[in-house]
Amino acid sequence: MRLGLKCFSKFLAGRAGAALLACAAPALALAQPAPAASAGIYSCVDAQGHRLTSDRVIAECVAREQRVLNRDGSVQRVLPPTLTAEERAEREASERRIELARAGQADAVRRDRNLVARFPNEAAHRKSREAALDTVRLATKASEHRLKELAVERKPLLEEAEFYKGRQIPLRLKQQLDAIDAGVEAQRSAAANQEAELVRINKLHDVELERLRRLWAGAPAGSLPPVQSAPATAKVAPLPANTPSMVRNVSP
Repeated sequence: MRLGLKCFSKFLAGRAGAALLACAAPALALAQPAPAASAGIYSCVDAQGHRLTSDRVIAECVAREQRVLNRDGSVQRVLPPTLTAEERAEREASERRIELARAGQADAVRRDRNLVARFPNEAAHRKSREAALDTVRLATKASEHRLKELAVERKPLLEEAEFYKGRQIPLRLKQQLDAIDAGVEAQRSAAANQEAELVRINKLHDVELERLRRLWAGAPAGSLPPVQSAPATAKVAPLPANTPSMVRNVSP
Protein backbone atom coordinates (compact mmCIF):
# COMPACT_ATOMS: atom_id res chain seq x y z
CA MET A 1 0.00 0.00 0.00
CA ARG A 2 2.79 2.43 0.91
CA LEU A 3 4.65 1.53 -2.28
CA GLY A 4 1.53 2.32 -4.33
CA LEU A 5 1.05 5.75 -2.68
CA LYS A 6 4.70 6.58 -3.21
CA CYS A 7 4.49 5.77 -6.92
CA PHE A 8 1.27 7.78 -7.25
CA SER A 9 2.71 10.85 -5.51
CA LYS A 10 5.72 10.83 -7.81
CA PHE A 11 3.51 10.52 -10.79
CA LEU A 12 1.46 13.58 -9.67
CA ALA A 13 4.66 15.55 -9.13
CA GLY A 14 5.52 15.08 -12.78
CA ARG A 15 8.25 12.58 -12.15
CA ALA A 16 6.78 9.85 -14.33
CA GLY A 17 10.14 8.21 -15.09
CA ALA A 18 11.05 7.93 -11.42
CA ALA A 19 7.57 6.61 -10.66
CA LEU A 20 7.91 3.87 -13.23
CA LEU A 21 11.32 2.82 -11.89
CA ALA A 22 10.11 2.81 -8.30
CA CYS A 23 7.14 0.63 -9.14
CA ALA A 24 8.99 -1.74 -11.46
CA ALA A 25 11.96 -2.42 -9.16
CA PRO A 26 10.17 -4.77 -6.73
CA ALA A 27 8.59 -6.73 -9.58
CA LEU A 28 11.97 -7.10 -11.29
CA ALA A 29 13.48 -8.31 -8.02
CA LEU A 30 10.79 -10.97 -7.65
CA ALA A 31 11.26 -12.09 -11.25
CA GLN A 32 14.99 -12.77 -10.78
CA PRO A 33 15.73 -16.52 -10.45
CA ALA A 34 17.00 -17.70 -7.06
CA PRO A 35 20.65 -18.70 -6.93
CA ALA A 36 21.12 -22.42 -7.66
CA ALA A 37 21.80 -24.54 -4.60
CA SER A 38 25.35 -25.71 -4.40
CA ALA A 39 25.96 -29.32 -5.55
CA GLY A 40 28.62 -29.65 -2.91
CA ILE A 41 32.35 -30.32 -2.81
CA TYR A 42 33.60 -33.86 -3.44
CA SER A 43 36.43 -35.07 -1.26
CA CYS A 44 38.32 -38.36 -1.04
CA VAL A 45 41.71 -39.91 -0.30
CA ASP A 46 43.30 -41.58 -3.35
CA ALA A 47 45.36 -44.77 -3.47
CA GLN A 48 48.53 -42.78 -2.62
CA GLY A 49 46.96 -41.27 0.47
CA HIS A 50 46.47 -37.80 -1.03
CA ARG A 51 43.38 -35.79 -0.15
CA LEU A 52 41.59 -34.72 -3.35
CA THR A 53 38.72 -32.25 -3.72
CA SER A 54 36.58 -31.27 -6.68
CA ASP A 55 33.21 -29.80 -7.61
CA ARG A 56 32.28 -33.10 -9.31
CA VAL A 57 32.83 -36.83 -8.85
CA ILE A 58 36.57 -37.53 -8.61
CA ALA A 59 37.67 -40.04 -11.24
CA GLU A 60 40.74 -41.10 -9.24
CA CYS A 61 38.45 -42.25 -6.39
CA VAL A 62 35.77 -44.24 -8.23
CA ALA A 63 36.91 -47.35 -6.33
CA ARG A 64 36.91 -45.44 -3.01
CA GLU A 65 34.41 -43.74 -0.78
CA GLN A 66 33.79 -40.09 -1.65
CA ARG A 67 32.26 -37.53 0.69
CA VAL A 68 30.11 -34.68 -0.60
CA LEU A 69 30.63 -31.64 1.65
CA ASN A 70 28.56 -28.53 2.14
CA ARG A 71 30.18 -25.07 1.90
CA ASP A 72 30.63 -25.03 5.66
CA GLY A 73 32.53 -28.36 5.57
CA SER A 74 29.73 -30.51 6.95
CA VAL A 75 29.02 -33.84 5.25
CA GLN A 76 26.08 -33.70 2.87
CA ARG A 77 26.20 -37.34 1.80
CA VAL A 78 28.63 -40.21 1.21
CA LEU A 79 29.08 -41.92 -2.15
CA PRO A 80 30.04 -45.62 -1.93
CA PRO A 81 32.83 -46.97 -4.16
CA THR A 82 31.86 -47.81 -7.73
CA LEU A 83 32.08 -51.60 -8.13
CA THR A 84 33.30 -53.51 -11.15
CA ALA A 85 30.96 -55.92 -12.94
CA GLU A 86 32.61 -58.86 -11.17
CA GLU A 87 32.38 -57.14 -7.80
CA ARG A 88 28.71 -56.30 -8.36
CA ALA A 89 27.99 -59.92 -9.34
CA GLU A 90 29.76 -61.19 -6.24
CA ARG A 91 27.90 -58.75 -3.98
CA GLU A 92 24.55 -59.76 -5.53
CA ALA A 93 25.42 -63.44 -5.10
CA SER A 94 26.37 -62.81 -1.48
CA GLU A 95 23.10 -60.95 -0.88
CA ARG A 96 21.18 -63.86 -2.43
CA ARG A 97 22.99 -66.35 -0.18
CA ILE A 98 22.18 -64.25 2.87
CA GLU A 99 18.54 -63.99 1.81
CA LEU A 100 18.28 -67.74 1.20
CA ALA A 101 19.85 -68.45 4.58
CA ARG A 102 17.43 -66.04 6.24
CA ALA A 103 14.46 -67.66 4.47
CA GLY A 104 15.71 -71.13 5.38
CA GLN A 105 16.01 -70.17 9.03
CA ALA A 106 12.50 -68.73 9.00
CA ASP A 107 11.21 -71.99 7.48
CA ALA A 108 13.03 -74.02 10.14
CA VAL A 109 11.47 -71.94 12.91
CA ARG A 110 8.02 -72.31 11.37
CA ARG A 111 8.41 -76.10 10.93
CA ASP A 112 9.51 -76.58 14.54
CA ARG A 113 6.65 -74.49 15.85
CA ASN A 114 4.16 -76.41 13.72
CA LEU A 115 5.67 -79.69 14.91
CA VAL A 116 5.26 -78.78 18.56
CA ALA A 117 1.73 -77.49 17.92
CA ARG A 118 0.84 -80.77 16.20
CA PHE A 119 2.44 -82.95 18.88
CA PRO A 120 2.21 -81.22 22.28
CA ASN A 121 3.26 -84.41 24.08
CA GLU A 122 4.64 -87.90 23.49
CA ALA A 123 1.21 -89.55 23.62
CA ALA A 124 0.04 -87.51 20.62
CA HIS A 125 3.15 -88.49 18.67
CA ARG A 126 2.71 -92.18 19.56
CA LYS A 127 -0.88 -92.04 18.30
CA SER A 128 0.31 -90.58 14.99
CA ARG A 129 2.93 -93.32 14.61
CA GLU A 130 0.37 -96.07 15.23
CA ALA A 131 -2.07 -94.53 12.74
CA ALA A 132 0.60 -94.50 10.04
CA LEU A 133 1.66 -98.06 10.82
CA ASP A 134 -1.93 -99.32 10.87
CA THR A 135 -2.46 -98.09 7.31
CA VAL A 136 0.48 -100.18 6.09
CA ARG A 137 -0.53 -103.16 8.24
CA LEU A 138 -3.97 -103.16 6.61
CA ALA A 139 -2.32 -103.17 3.18
CA THR A 140 -0.11 -106.09 4.28
CA LYS A 141 -3.16 -108.07 5.42
CA ALA A 142 -4.86 -107.34 2.11
CA SER A 143 -1.82 -108.70 0.23
CA GLU A 144 -1.77 -111.83 2.39
CA HIS A 145 -5.49 -112.34 1.80
CA ARG A 146 -5.05 -111.92 -1.94
CA LEU A 147 -2.22 -114.48 -1.98
CA LYS A 148 -4.52 -117.01 -0.34
CA GLU A 149 -7.22 -116.28 -2.92
CA LEU A 150 -4.74 -116.75 -5.76
CA ALA A 151 -3.60 -120.06 -4.29
CA VAL A 152 -7.21 -121.24 -4.23
CA GLU A 153 -7.76 -120.11 -7.84
CA ARG A 154 -4.54 -121.75 -8.97
CA LYS A 155 -5.24 -125.22 -7.53
CA PRO A 156 -7.97 -126.37 -9.99
CA LEU A 157 -6.00 -124.95 -12.92
CA LEU A 158 -2.94 -127.01 -11.94
CA GLU A 159 -5.10 -130.09 -11.63
CA GLU A 160 -6.45 -129.44 -15.11
CA ALA A 161 -2.93 -128.96 -16.43
CA GLU A 162 -1.99 -132.46 -15.20
CA PHE A 163 -4.13 -133.93 -17.99
CA TYR A 164 -1.76 -132.30 -20.52
CA LYS A 165 1.48 -133.53 -18.96
CA GLY A 166 4.02 -134.00 -21.71
CA ARG A 167 1.79 -132.17 -24.17
CA GLN A 168 1.11 -128.55 -25.00
CA ILE A 169 -1.56 -127.16 -22.71
CA PRO A 170 -4.40 -125.09 -24.20
CA LEU A 171 -3.68 -121.39 -24.66
CA ARG A 172 -6.63 -120.43 -22.45
CA LEU A 173 -5.33 -122.52 -19.56
CA LYS A 174 -1.77 -121.24 -19.97
CA GLN A 175 -2.96 -117.61 -19.92
CA GLN A 176 -4.98 -118.21 -16.74
CA LEU A 177 -2.01 -119.78 -14.98
CA ASP A 178 0.31 -117.00 -16.14
CA ALA A 179 -2.12 -114.37 -14.89
CA ILE A 180 -2.32 -116.00 -11.46
CA ASP A 181 1.46 -116.36 -11.23
CA ALA A 182 1.90 -112.70 -12.20
CA GLY A 183 -0.59 -111.74 -9.50
CA VAL A 184 1.32 -113.81 -6.94
CA GLU A 185 4.58 -112.10 -7.85
CA ALA A 186 2.96 -108.66 -7.66
CA GLN A 187 1.52 -109.37 -4.21
CA ARG A 188 4.87 -110.66 -2.94
CA SER A 189 6.58 -107.51 -4.20
CA ALA A 190 3.90 -105.38 -2.56
CA ALA A 191 4.38 -107.24 0.72
CA ALA A 192 8.13 -106.60 0.58
CA ASN A 193 7.51 -102.89 -0.03
CA GLN A 194 5.04 -102.76 2.82
CA GLU A 195 7.61 -104.29 5.16
CA ALA A 196 10.14 -101.68 4.08
CA GLU A 197 7.51 -98.96 4.58
CA LEU A 198 6.98 -100.08 8.19
CA VAL A 199 10.73 -99.70 8.79
CA ARG A 200 10.73 -96.25 7.13
CA ILE A 201 7.78 -95.00 9.19
CA ASN A 202 9.33 -96.15 12.45
CA LYS A 203 12.68 -94.57 11.58
CA LEU A 204 11.05 -91.27 10.61
CA HIS A 205 9.02 -91.15 13.82
CA ASP A 206 12.08 -92.06 15.90
CA VAL A 207 14.01 -89.09 14.47
CA GLU A 208 11.00 -86.82 14.82
CA LEU A 209 10.45 -87.88 18.43
CA GLU A 210 14.06 -87.13 19.32
CA ARG A 211 13.65 -83.65 17.87
CA LEU A 212 10.39 -83.12 19.72
CA ARG A 213 11.94 -84.15 23.03
CA ARG A 214 14.61 -81.47 22.61
CA LEU A 215 12.00 -78.87 21.66
CA TRP A 216 9.80 -79.86 24.59
CA ALA A 217 12.87 -79.46 26.82
CA GLY A 218 13.24 -75.82 25.74
CA ALA A 219 15.44 -75.82 22.62
CA PRO A 220 14.55 -72.71 20.55
CA ALA A 221 12.61 -73.34 17.35
CA GLY A 222 14.95 -73.41 14.33
CA SER A 223 18.06 -74.12 16.40
CA LEU A 224 18.23 -77.87 15.68
CA PRO A 225 19.70 -79.57 12.59
CA PRO A 226 17.15 -80.35 9.85
CA VAL A 227 15.41 -83.72 9.92
CA GLN A 228 16.63 -86.04 7.18
CA SER A 229 13.61 -87.49 5.40
CA ALA A 230 13.57 -91.26 5.00
CA PRO A 231 13.43 -92.36 1.34
CA ALA A 232 9.99 -93.38 0.18
CA THR A 233 9.47 -96.99 -0.76
CA ALA A 234 8.83 -97.74 -4.40
CA LYS A 235 5.36 -98.74 -5.49
CA VAL A 236 5.14 -101.87 -7.62
CA ALA A 237 2.50 -101.80 -10.31
CA PRO A 238 0.55 -105.00 -11.03
CA LEU A 239 2.14 -107.04 -13.80
CA PRO A 240 0.31 -107.61 -17.09
CA ALA A 241 -1.77 -110.75 -17.34
CA ASN A 242 0.32 -112.07 -20.22
CA THR A 243 3.63 -111.83 -18.33
CA PRO A 244 5.53 -115.14 -18.54
CA SER A 245 5.34 -117.27 -15.38
CA MET A 246 8.01 -116.57 -12.76
CA VAL A 247 7.07 -119.00 -10.04
CA ARG A 248 6.40 -122.22 -11.96
CA ASN A 249 7.56 -124.04 -15.03
CA VAL A 250 4.81 -125.70 -17.10
CA SER A 251 6.20 -127.79 -19.92
CA PRO A 252 4.54 -127.10 -23.26
